[in-house]
Amino acid sequence: MKNRQPLLGQNVELVISGKPELIRGKVVELGQDILALYTGTQFMYIPLIHMEQMRVFQMDNDRAIIPDLPFEPYNEPISYRKILMNSKGMFSEIYITGNQSIHGYVTTVMNDFFVFYTPVYHTVIVSLQHLKYLIPYEPHVTPYSLTPAQFPLKPSPLTLARTFDQQLRKLIGEFVVLDLGDNPNKTGILKNMEQNMIELATANGDAMFLHFDHVKSIHLP
Repeated sequence: MKNRQPLLGQNVELVISGKPELIRGKVVELGQDILALYTGTQFMYIPLIHMEQMRVFQMDNDRAIIPDLPFEPYNEPISYRKILMNSKGMFSEIYITGNQSIHGYVTTVMNDFFVFYTPVYHTVIVSLQHLKYLIPYEPHVTPYSLTPAQFPLKPSPLTLARTFDQQLRKLIGEFVVLDLGDNPNKTGILKNMEQNMIELATANGDAMFLHFDHVKSIHLP
């Protein structure tokens, strides 16, 4: 992909890691580390690290009118970090892991993680290397049609570290949920973290060991 410009304006279908369904859309912007697609109804920003396959395909009667990009003008190259910074405070959908995406707001962007505030999980700490996609919504849209009074945008109650590794270490001794709780063995007391191995005490008291590189997100219930 040395010459990326020919992809702009092309209809593509792609596979991203962890998501069995094909994603289809028109390439509207392409940076060094992120791709922007217009799916016909919304913009989807996909970090290239998670793009497993992509192919160009032809659509009959392709006359879709593409609205203005939600973040940056066309003459500025996009980047993963810029997109996250520009999405702060904007209602968005993100996909990290499991069978469902989550909805809320990016509140803080640190060195290698960001904080996502959601009505369901509250404060979620997401590793930058594990975000599969981000979809920004229109400015007038709010999560679950909640009013600002029902769902005020709050700063994180946690004292944040600079890196995801340091943040995990700060939570030793806390009851944590890793990767949104899809796996019951990833919920429990964070007992220790040494040499990239995380030790959790699970519901039955057993010690469960996980490698740091496979932890996608953290939240405190």
